[in-house]
Amino acid sequence: MVLVVDVGNTNITFGVYNKKSLVTTFRLMAKTQRTSDEYGVLITELLSKNHINTSEIEGAIIASVVPNVMHALTGGIKRYVSERLMTVGVGIKTGIKIVTENPKEIGPDRIVDAVAAYELYGGPILVLDFGTATTYDLVDEKGCFCAGITAPGIRISAKALWEDAAKLPEIEIKKPASILAQETISSMQAGLVYGQIGQTEYIVHRVQKETGYENLKVVATGGLGRIIAEETDVIQEYNSALTLEGLRIIYEKNNR
Repeated sequence: MVLVVDVGNTNITFGVYNKKSLVTTFRLMAKTQRTSDEYGVLITELLSKNHINTSEIEGAIIASVVPNVMHALTGGIKRYVSERLMTVGVGIKTGIKIVTENPKEIGPDRIVDAVAAYELYGGPILVLDFGTATTYDLVDEKGCFCAGITAPGIRISAKALWEDAAKLPEIEIKKPASILAQETISSMQAGLVYGQIGQTEYIVHRVQKETGYENLKVVATGGLGRIIAEETDVIQEYNSALTLEGLRIIYEKNNR
């Protein structure tokens, strides 16, 4: 079995694969400060709760956009789970070529998503990740990472509303019954959700126009991606485990 770890700005998502099958997933908060021993014990306990013994884990792979947790997290995994640990970064085999102006600027999470999307669905493909930021990454038919667009995520936009506007409350992010809101909470929900749908459709259409890719595939992932994917025809596929799949694929490419 392989432990895959996606360190995001909000959560650290763990997955365990038995060959190509995702056996289980669990999460920890990314912003909580922990020692390597705390990480090790928590991960071991969560694996045990899911009926997995650490002796069954042959190796692990991490992609992280939060550098300050990496020392403790990698230390905990190596000490308590598996010494065979790989980090997505420079020099690792991914199967795609980054042809942007500065390849080193592309975050590991975006690379992992691009790898999974290209391997699973082929190219040209536009990969949408609705996380802390909303990202749109283009991979062409040859497997080249060509371009990326970055926008504020839905949660960032929501947080800006209730933190910077004194009379606006903190709300649950969900699609309201109608865009024709008649009170504050559904008004905010309508603006956030339908605004994101409108942004998504415009960006996808603009990418199609500028690339000329009439056969462009569009796949989405990320916690709030399902809400958007269900409301627009421009997204053909929603895959909640896309990042974890990418980590598995990269691990396999580097252990053949």
